Amino acid sequence: MTADDENRRVAIVGGLVFDGTGTGGDVRDIYLTGDTITDVTPHGAIRGTPAIIDATGLAVTPGFIDVHSHADCAPLFREHDTSKILQGVTTEVVGNCGFSLAPRHDDTAAALAAYVGRVFPSVPWAWRTTAELLACIDDAGSVTNYVPLVGHGSIRIAVMGMDRREPSSAELAQMTSLLRQALDAGCFGLSSGLIYPPGMYATSQELLALASALPADRIYASHIRGEGDDVSQSVMEAIAVSESAGRRVQVSHLKVAGRGNWGRSAELLRLLDTARARGVDISQDAYPYTAASTMLAALLPPGMLDADDAEVLRRLADPAAVSTLAAAFTDGVPGWQNQVADCGWEGILVSATADHRYEGYTIAGLAGEMGTDPVRALVRVLLDERLQASMITFSMNESDVRAILASSSTMIGSDGLPPGMGGRPHPRLYGTFPRFLGKHIREEKLMPLAEAVRRMTHLPATTFGIPGRGLIAAGHIADIVAFEIETVGHDGDYLNPFCPPAGISWVMQSGRTVVRESQFCGVRRGRRLLPRPREGGTDPANGPAEDPLKHAEGMSKS
Repeated sequence: MTADDENRRVAIVGGLVFDGTGTGGDVRDIYLTGDTITDVTPHGAIRGTPAIIDATGLAVTPGFIDVHSHADCAPLFREHDTSKILQGVTTEVVGNCGFSLAPRHDDTAAALAAYVGRVFPSVPWAWRTTAELLACIDDAGSVTNYVPLVGHGSIRIAVMGMDRREPSSAELAQMTSLLRQALDAGCFGLSSGLIYPPGMYATSQELLALASALPADRIYASHIRGEGDDVSQSVMEAIAVSESAGRRVQVSHLKVAGRGNWGRSAELLRLLDTARARGVDISQDAYPYTAASTMLAALLPPGMLDADDAEVLRRLADPAAVSTLAAAFTDGVPGWQNQVADCGWEGILVSATADHRYEGYTIAGLAGEMGTDPVRALVRVLLDERLQASMITFSMNESDVRAILASSSTMIGSDGLPPGMGGRPHPRLYGTFPRFLGKHIREEKLMPLAEAVRRMTHLPATTFGIPGRGLIAAGHIADIVAFEIETVGHDGDYLNPFCPPAGISWVMQSGRTVVRESQFCGVRRGRRLLPRPREGGTDPANGPAEDPLKHAEGMSKS
């Protein structure tokens, strides 16, 4: 920041200020110097001679924080990822669901590339450690502020490959060392994806050991083990990890999947509220849609996925294995969330594929086009696309979505994939926050606007330990969004998700306007943020610890 930037004085005047605390809506004036808010006053005579931004008639709030994003690799691409900043999102928490781009060990580099390749587009691997990855992010610059978690799945692959077994004590120690290295490099916590291999192979004891290794002020965010028939047991596992480890836990994209489970949101919320009442530090996030989205290969049962991509493809090409797969979809597998049972073949929409030929079709529709049954249609898509395909699944009920959003402990997360995947991504990538404000707050009056703003700003900032953001208050960084209460929203749907949000007037990061009249201004002003300092940690500026896998060439790898 230049001296001129540091001394630049701005007054945002006449807006309805919702400061992030859950109250507000009064007409206030906000004074900035450089990148920092210096004062918030009742609207009146302007003090001094600052540059004036007239916000009359607009809601003015802290920049929104997307607590569940998969835009890990967005800074590494030349094209600006504006999908979030145009929604008013100024900060994204990445590294969710167990997927992160580091750590990376030479012996299992191919397995990691295949693992993250189902979620992220191809990236130029120029790092091994988390510290090296974050240095690349810093060099590239980011459209939004970057808050990284480290993925349990990525850590496990670095130590064990895709092995379907428990770690030895030595391997668990290696995983713990990699976790601590990532924290010292600047990660805010750990995430897991327990419906994906290799996360699904972890026992509760493994998760507890790693969560216990987190400093007391860091977070463990979990895509829980099941969101369908066994959703209550999966929530209870997350509660047990939080309670036993004494650490903060975030249940990622809390939902109830499958028609037979609709209405169980009250049961889940009761479990979480009861845990919080006895002191368990647990919270949740959600998105305002009744459809989910993930990789198409996530439909397969564990026995098909406990191998590298080449072996998974070989199994899919084996008629006997396909017959076994068909039986699994019909009969189920103990401990496995059968997503086909949750929504039916007609409720699975292919959203993105490597060559785009199957996009926009349901699996049931493709089966009809191909003249075969849905199982073999699914297998054909996975084989033809070499597993590089994603889906949207219509498995939820609006009443459950509303109930979960209404909980005072629910934050908002897009679960949006990174740019470069092509196809027809879930509209949540482009519209989560405006949709929540338009549909659920303005139209359905699910909660007061001031409370909705708290869920998108101050609550996530305190939950994830993000300093300096989430409030409009003196001393906080001037990440600010202004929107039209009566028009904010998003009209994108599952076949046409790309339309821009409506009603977002302007967005400011660190005191500089980055979106004006709903258009990105073209300069990346996001920062990689650092967690609040913790006792006993290494200052990230001092460099990473020694790679704990450096001398482990004799370890068992897949």
